[in-house]
Amino acid sequence: MNLRGTRLAFSASLLTVAAALSAPALAQDAAQNGAEDQAAEAPGDTKEIIVTGSLIARPNNTAVSTIVSVGETALKETGQVNLQDALNQFPSFTTAGNANTGGQGTGGRASVNLHGLGTNRNLVLLDGKRLPLSDINGNVDINILPESIMGGVDIITGGASAIYGSDAISGVVNFKTQRAFDGVRMDVQNSISDRGDAYKFNGSLAFGSSFAEDRGHVMAAFSYAHQDQVNGSTRDFFFDKTPSSFIGNGTFVPSATNAPDAAVVSAVFSGYGISNLPANFQLLNLGFNNDGTLFTQTGARNYKGPNGSNGYLIVGNNVRMPVGQQIDFANGLKRKTAFVKADYDLAPGLTAYGQFMYVDLSVKTASGGSLTQFGSLTTIPVTNPFIPQDLRTILASRPNPNAPFTWNGRYVGVPYKNWDENYVVQQYMAGLKGDITSGWSFDLYASYDQSVHDQQLNDAVVKSRVQTLLNAADGGRSLCTGGFNIFGDANARSLSQACVDYITKTAFSKEKLSQTQAQLQVNGKLFDLGAGPAQIAFVAGYRRNSYNYIPDSDLRAQNIESVIASQPASGRISVKEFAAQVDVPLIADKPFIQEFGIGGAIRYSDYSVTGGVTSYEVDARWKPVEPLLFRGSYQRAVRAPNIGELFSPQQGNQLVIGTPPGALGDPCDIRSTARTGANGAKVAELCVAQGIPQAAISSYTFPTTATGQIVSGNTNLTPERADTYNFGFVLNSPFQSGLLSDLTLSVDYYNIAVKNVISTVPGLTVLSKCFNLDGSNPSYDKTNLYCGLLSRDNSGQLVNVATPFLNLGSVKTDGVEAQVNWTVPSPILRGDSGRLFVNAAVGWLHKYKLQLIPGAAELDYTGISNGAAGVSSLPPRATPKWKSVTSFGYRSDATTLGLRWRYQSAMKDTTSVLTPATAQVGVGAYALWDMFGTVRVNKSIEFRAGVNNLFDRGLPFVASSQNGTDVALYDPIGRSFYLGARVNF
Repeated sequence: MNLRGTRLAFSASLLTVAAALSAPALAQDAAQNGAEDQAAEAPGDTKEIIVTGSLIARPNNTAVSTIVSVGETALKETGQVNLQDALNQFPSFTTAGNANTGGQGTGGRASVNLHGLGTNRNLVLLDGKRLPLSDINGNVDINILPESIMGGVDIITGGASAIYGSDAISGVVNFKTQRAFDGVRMDVQNSISDRGDAYKFNGSLAFGSSFAEDRGHVMAAFSYAHQDQVNGSTRDFFFDKTPSSFIGNGTFVPSATNAPDAAVVSAVFSGYGISNLPANFQLLNLGFNNDGTLFTQTGARNYKGPNGSNGYLIVGNNVRMPVGQQIDFANGLKRKTAFVKADYDLAPGLTAYGQFMYVDLSVKTASGGSLTQFGSLTTIPVTNPFIPQDLRTILASRPNPNAPFTWNGRYVGVPYKNWDENYVVQQYMAGLKGDITSGWSFDLYASYDQSVHDQQLNDAVVKSRVQTLLNAADGGRSLCTGGFNIFGDANARSLSQACVDYITKTAFSKEKLSQTQAQLQVNGKLFDLGAGPAQIAFVAGYRRNSYNYIPDSDLRAQNIESVIASQPASGRISVKEFAAQVDVPLIADKPFIQEFGIGGAIRYSDYSVTGGVTSYEVDARWKPVEPLLFRGSYQRAVRAPNIGELFSPQQGNQLVIGTPPGALGDPCDIRSTARTGANGAKVAELCVAQGIPQAAISSYTFPTTATGQIVSGNTNLTPERADTYNFGFVLNSPFQSGLLSDLTLSVDYYNIAVKNVISTVPGLTVLSKCFNLDGSNPSYDKTNLYCGLLSRDNSGQLVNVATPFLNLGSVKTDGVEAQVNWTVPSPILRGDSGRLFVNAAVGWLHKYKLQLIPGAAELDYTGISNGAAGVSSLPPRATPKWKSVTSFGYRSDATTLGLRWRYQSAMKDTTSVLTPATAQVGVGAYALWDMFGTVRVNKSIEFRAGVNNLFDRGLPFVASSQNGTDVALYDPIGRSFYLGARVNF
């Protein structure tokens, strides 16, 4: 076999499918032009992959953008059911949303994030056209893609706004469907962990046929995917994670303004034989043992319950229920897809085409027992018949003995709160393309898509009904069997089914997104300066997006325990766009100038809400000799705010603040470094000004590790502006034979700076700035902008931190990505086709800096772990300085066997940036090994198998994550096995 004659000329990036993920079948994958879905072969014997990242097809040139082309074979050999889990192994990607980010009913959407700039700053396409949106923030859930027809992925890892649209600040991810084929193709894959759980299945069936004497082609594909939920109780790591102070025993929360008499509390505990009570002990939360006696939750004095079983654990001498044991860290998923595309030649040079996609996606998430945390807290009157006698004695000693009292608890007698979410996505597309005249062609299409999201919150505890039972003179016995007794774990778990039914409901919410788009593209050749024809492309398009959300009435009223209010919302935006791109080859076949060309693009987008914006791009490429190409480009990109950023209703989630002094916590907490530091007195004054009672400030503590966070839209936003530079080189081995004859290398530098960034202020930053932990509020003024984002209840407890969308400062990132592919013939092992290979993709992050407000200092997030980050947050969940994926092994025409090494360098915790005085432990270097293999029995049958996380690497501790780790970024499953097969007829 003549390796030199058959080597592929990598037109965009030397690292194709196998270069990073697995041993590739390079000769099997022909990449498509990003916008036109076309491939071509160069003259002669060398087959060339064309991945232009351009509106213009340039079959003899190389892309000026950094592009990675990932083929179908590599995606399969990762053993992943979902596409994003395979893509996230590349250095260009920062982990965003996946099956492990479902949490509080957020659907476990699968989104991609290039360079850590957010999932809404890269554009996701299917065959060069926009996919349906999956949420209000403009993200695309790639779970909807029917993997049975995936032919590969082109990843443009530099700015592409002028060419593709203003969303593409950080790049474009273009999924490509397989080309038309005749026959039937079946593919199945099963995987399971070595602990016997985390089962996944993916099966697909595709049909292809030509008709009308090959004038028409049709392809239909159907697939089904399933993955099981995995609960934290199945992994030892989560045994002590997220030690919540909301416990099933229930606790009495004393009021600083109506505190019990210290002597009475002391006498009660003396009766238990306990006398070593701390200062201000009368303000400690008191828990309820099953025998009616009391215990101090802090210090665990007289605690008689389980420790290390039944969900309880004494952590730091405090009674806690680690929530990590309760949550599903991997969501359940069922996906059914149907995809049909067809084309028909109406006449020579004129083709009609159409496409239909249907997805029914169901996601199951669970996040543990409901708790009494957010909104107006339920209270217990002193007339409640279930109150233990010792507690009655203490209550009677208060200045106002008849006042109701506040309680904290976790509803252990009710099933875990869980969500059933269903997405039904449909897209319809029709188009016409063909020749206008010699050298000129057109492509006109229109499409409509909609995504309907039905959210069902099961076993939701309704606060008003809980309050009714607590207020009832008989404890609620007349309303449900046995009544509602929250005093002690045994009583709380003995809640009758009638009472469970009485206090719970299924809450239904619905959101709908739709997108209508139409586009005309005209391509043509202009002139030839002797180095090849200059080409131009014109694009005119229209797009309209609409959104409507109707929450359950009890969600809206915040009448559901442990769920933050969510308000109805609707909005609509539209945009008209005009773009042009030109490519001009200037010199060819000269000494030291094998090829030299320039290009440029410009796009004007007129948005209905924020007005017109302009993006433009210039690029150049120089090939001094045939094996070596230099390339570079500059782009000015502009991104207008999306529907979510403009119209998002107030929606809440949990904000992890930790427990001081080891973490920031509530700065008003007497344990915090803000209170114990040099300015502790000023902090205390600010806390009182915010609503903490003066009588309570000397003993105020925040009872748990998280509070509420409210995100909302802002119609006063203005567009972002970005400058993007990239330059690098591509080298094909100049040697005709020898060990280095089949070596390819690419190295690219990128630099992206975004100004006027649209984002939410991180919740920890709000706290840090309000309380002057970074010098932002030296006068400790309660009217400070950030202090105005905090909400406290009547007792002073921190209830919510508002984080609305704002035009903040800037984000800057730059780095280098290198890719290498090296194969060595090994005919001894398997005839002439056998090769040993080494493939690697390496990313080095030089800097990632974030400026929160204009004029403020830049915060350096380079090499930072931010486990509490959302899927599109700035900064992202991780910015390691080094990230790589390397594969090596053996391949032939019939067999592949290899190992894959995934590496990420050590990182500091985000607190080292926000609150360096209380910086928590960082995350060490993390690496995984995988094994993969394929066997091709004949042309029709192929088997694949592999082991992921071969050495069963455990989860690292991530201090900034509520769950003690980041299950989206790191592998929570452990060693797992997969087996798949493909059959063609």
